Amino acid sequence: MKPGKALVVAAVVLILIQLVPFGRNHNNPPVVGTPQWNTPRTEELFNRACKDCHSNETVWPWYSNVAPISWLLQIDVNIGRAKFNVSEWGREGKNEGDEAAEETRKGKMPPWFYLPAHPEAKLTPAEKEELANGLAATFGEKKLEEKKEKQ
Repeated sequence: MKPGKALVVAAVVLILIQLVPFGRNHNNPPVVGTPQWNTPRTEELFNRACKDCHSNETVWPWYSNVAPISWLLQIDVNIGRAKFNVSEWGREGKNEGDEAAEETRKGKMPPWFYLPAHPEAKLTPAEKEELANGLAATFGEKKLEEKKEKQ
């Protein structure tokens, strides 16, 4: 296929995928419960680095309306909210907050692909440790609790 023809085909495909409705319903569900944060600083760091995927207060940027990016963002937010959602705190079986500190310490959160578009979420090593300690104090920490039970 000639480069010019390939470019036209790619443009047509990009236009057509905009008709797929998934990933553009950005109505955040209501906040039905919130955790008792151990400190305002933990809440501040959480809001800076975690809130978009782990709450019902997601800020949807303009590019979240453009497929296929909109699909990826919607999937990430759906998964994040399903695992751990501070806006639905207290709902049975809805949160894995006890893993939040460990995921932060391991560098898994916030994910690397989130940071280029959200530079405010890039935490210094000291801030990451502060956030992880605050998350552990707020939500507990599975590994620490398991160690205590074994003793």
